[in-house]
Amino acid sequence: MSSSFEEQLNQHDVIFLNMQHLLSGAGSPDKVVGFLQVSVLAELREAYPEYVSLNENHLPTALATIYAKDIEPNKGLMFILDEWDCIFREAKYDTEAQKLYLDFLKDLFKDRTYVSMAYMTGILPIKKYGTHSALNIFDEFSMTDPDVLAEYAGFTESEVVTLCNEYKMDFVDVKFWYDGYRLSNGLHNPKSVVDGMKSKKLKSFWTNTETYEALQIYIDLDKDGLKEAIVSMLTGEECEIDTGTFQNDMTSFKTRDDVLTLLVHLGYLAYDESTHSVFIPNEEVRGAFMRAIKNGNRPELVKAIQSSDELLAATLRMDAIEKYHKQL
Repeated sequence: MSSSFEEQLNQHDVIFLNMQHLLSGAGSPDKVVGFLQVSVLAELREAYPEYVSLNENHLPTALATIYAKDIEPNKGLMFILDEWDCIFREAKYDTEAQKLYLDFLKDLFKDRTYVSMAYMTGILPIKKYGTHSALNIFDEFSMTDPDVLAEYAGFTESEVVTLCNEYKMDFVDVKFWYDGYRLSNGLHNPKSVVDGMKSKKLKSFWTNTETYEALQIYIDLDKDGLKEAIVSMLTGEECEIDTGTFQNDMTSFKTRDDVLTLLVHLGYLAYDESTHSVFIPNEEVRGAFMRAIKNGNRPELVKAIQSSDELLAATLRMDAIEKYHKQL
């Protein structure tokens, strides 16, 4: 715990924005910024009626006025944005609405004295335009660069051992199903571990929250070498990638590496920062890949995976290996 925690506790007004709810309330992506400002300004008028007039329609201006006239300099506002990236996920191709939204966030936060802290949660890192970010004022923690937050992205191995002892579950089996994310020492998928302990069953829980069709879309893109990479990862191999070209959205894919980097952020792949490689972390996710492939538009990919499985079986039998090499 930071030494300043007690000193700062309950000393700041907090503005909490659930962007998923705001997107639903706005009705369309291009109306989110307007709806957000109207909603927050209405609340500010109730809290600070003497400083926010009925004619004020620009949220940053209202906040600056309140801060200048009513808030102590060391007690600025705190902002929490939950699911900040929902516009980029649900309005993938509406670039105008996305840019309007990013420009608003930049206006709201950049060089604003009323901001004590802003904390944003989401799946995607902040959107890039070219090689630059529209919001370069944040420290980012992501699935490819978790930094000091790595150990908090899931259950650590020691925590899972404790849970297995408490719930009488086999740790080796739990590890096989839900481990594999190398952000820290043996991170496990937290939701799946909890559901597995509660139900006393080891199966796919996390992927039930995201249909395999979503994964199938990206596999069917089949960017340069994507098919071969997926086949190799399904057989336990790792695939080296460059995450730097990813534009932090769900449409700007120029290379195989862009697609694989997105799958890391979505949780379908794990990333080893030391080797710059990706891999399928565990049995739960491997099952999602298999379902997506079998129900997709890539019969040649299904055939390649079947051939890989046959090759493995043939190797174990010391059978006619050369035959299976020709099929791949």
